[in-house]
Amino acid sequence: MLVIGVLVGALGLAYVVGRLITLRAGMLKESAKAADVDTSDLGLSDTGPTVLHFSAVWCGPCAGVRRVVDQVCADLPGVAHVEIDMDANPEAAKRLSVLSLPTTIIFDADGKPRFRTHGVPTAADLRSALEPLLA
Repeated sequence: MLVIGVLVGALGLAYVVGRLITLRAGMLKESAKAADVDTSDLGLSDTGPTVLHFSAVWCGPCAGVRRVVDQVCADLPGVAHVEIDMDANPEAAKRLSVLSLPTTIIFDADGKPRFRTHGVPTAADLRSALEPLLA
């Protein structure tokens, strides 16, 4: 009976820790470096949030990101979408510390990064990051 209790407790703790890590995975920590990045040349919207994603012609998953972002932006008309080819603009990728493709960053209307993810994000993740910025 004690073994079952310990096992259930360990599984519960593992679930809680895993859930916390998952919830924090896409959220950015506020840092001086993130606030000091010049984003004036990236084409971000100053009237609402912008979904910026880095891609490249050779990147297969980047097309999946484009489809998801286009779908979310169609559902949320106040959201702008900017795609930057990392090969054509490596300086922008360097400024924003983009090391892998695809990388998606959501900026608020003030140009501050609020959400960042790698790989193909789900539409639900993007919506949950964008909706508070539209209020």
